[in-house]
Amino acid sequence: MRAVTYREYGGTEVVRVEEVDDPKLGPDGVLVDVRAASVNPVDWKVASGGMDSMLDVFFPVVPGWDVAGVVAAVGPAVQHLAPGDEVYGYVRKDAVHGGTYAEKVVAPVRTVAPKPSTLDFGEAAAVPLAGLTAYQAVVHRLSVGEGQTVLIHAASGGVGSFAVQIARAHGARVIGTASEENHDYLRELGAEPVTYGEGLEARVRELAPDGVDAVVDLVGGEALQQSPGLLAPGADGQLVSVIDPAVTFDLGGSYLFVSPDANDLAALARMADAGQLTVEVAARYPLDDVAQAWDESMAGHTRGKIVLTTD
Repeated sequence: MRAVTYREYGGTEVVRVEEVDDPKLGPDGVLVDVRAASVNPVDWKVASGGMDSMLDVFFPVVPGWDVAGVVAAVGPAVQHLAPGDEVYGYVRKDAVHGGTYAEKVVAPVRTVAPKPSTLDFGEAAAVPLAGLTAYQAVVHRLSVGEGQTVLIHAASGGVGSFAVQIARAHGARVIGTASEENHDYLRELGAEPVTYGEGLEARVRELAPDGVDAVVDLVGGEALQQSPGLLAPGADGQLVSVIDPAVTFDLGGSYLFVSPDANDLAALARMADAGQLTVEVAARYPLDDVAQAWDESMAGHTRGKIVLTTD
């Protein structure tokens, strides 16, 4: 099969498309014919060696964790999926080696779920990592519910835009921090935008004089430092961040590193099919243009997800 690979740490100069052996299907695996895989910053951060102290890496690596495609075969222990099923998933394994930037991938069954029927493969592939991060923060860590006010930092980004929609679907009012050029986009998602930078705390207090019930931090830095002071009385600890564990713990909040979860993927699919979750795809590239896709991701100016396709 054709796949993106790299055989040493580096930047876009180390990635190439080549023929590799088809992946082996184990008892708890699902062989997926890949239709699309989305690009996440973690993909090129792993390739740079930036997470070597955290993850076992076996060269040559096929990068990628997000996928959408069609089941080609299932292992003997898999009962609820069958060839021909359309699935999507966050295929993070215990080691970095056989990822989703390929024509085929074997996904542990715990990492995939039926694809949202209302999304095409590119849109579906854009959901798993970012959508799961948002869902696990808003629903599992913060238990956001009807009538609450939630502050989301970096609300217009990939994770943030999902967090806004998930919180709104659970009945919350959402205040979202973003640059002014993204304020209209946040309004479209149902959030009340505020601008980053000096005076942020006062701007949030203008909208929520008594404080907010929960904070989702996706940017770190000064916004994270100011967050505990923006919580309403009785909401101590209702802060979750994906950026800086040590700082977050010192501030009384909790740190989140997203986990693969088929049940959460199913919940996100239900939301998408109910019209509660929209997906913005900024660009689609064939596998052969992976370096260009990574360059665009590294530049950090894209709103919406970047997707690689196999067709």
